[in-house]
Amino acid sequence: MSEIILYDYWRSSAAYRVRIALALKGVEFTRTSVNLADAEQKSPEYQTRNPQGLVPCIEVDGQILSQSVAIIDYLDARFPEPKMLPDEPIARAQVMAQALHIVADIHPLNNLRVLKYLKGEMEKSDAAINRWYHHWIIQGLSALEAEAPESGYFGGVAPNLVDVCLVPQIYNARRYDTPLDNMPKLVQIDSALNALAAFQAAKPEAVKPT
Repeated sequence: MSEIILYDYWRSSAAYRVRIALALKGVEFTRTSVNLADAEQKSPEYQTRNPQGLVPCIEVDGQILSQSVAIIDYLDARFPEPKMLPDEPIARAQVMAQALHIVADIHPLNNLRVLKYLKGEMEKSDAAINRWYHHWIIQGLSALEAEAPESGYFGGVAPNLVDVCLVPQIYNARRYDTPLDNMPKLVQIDSALNALAAFQAAKPEAVKPT
């Protein structure tokens, strides 16, 4: 079987998603840290590998795949169980849309590079940046709360792509003291997911360099 190399940063929520998917599927891989705090993603060596200068990316048979959802889609095709996306077209589109609440509507606005730009180039205060962060995450998660199931996971009895994206986003929301009082279903789902071994193995504290 071809070796999978994951280029990862312990606190990246996008990389966190991929770690969860790999753990759920029981896929063996080699992890290579790219330290965003030291701007290693901007090095010529890494940008030759991934011109976007982002993590995660994976290398398989000399091929580079980037973007967390695209990587998870590849993993789902290669390692079908447990499935992250259903086969039926309407159900698949619905799951993808819910995942994109997080991946497309929340995360890009609150990414580290955006927060750094607000602080540096835009000269915004920490208080203003926190208001920005809270606004977009609450708006996005409130929409997802309305669609969340009353029990179980988004994937029903087993996690799916939405669950894989939700846990890192809730983790980041708590890092920035985002109020989650009006999102009881999401908080309940997050708690249940974090009790699973795969989610515990992928959490930032489990892979943080010592």
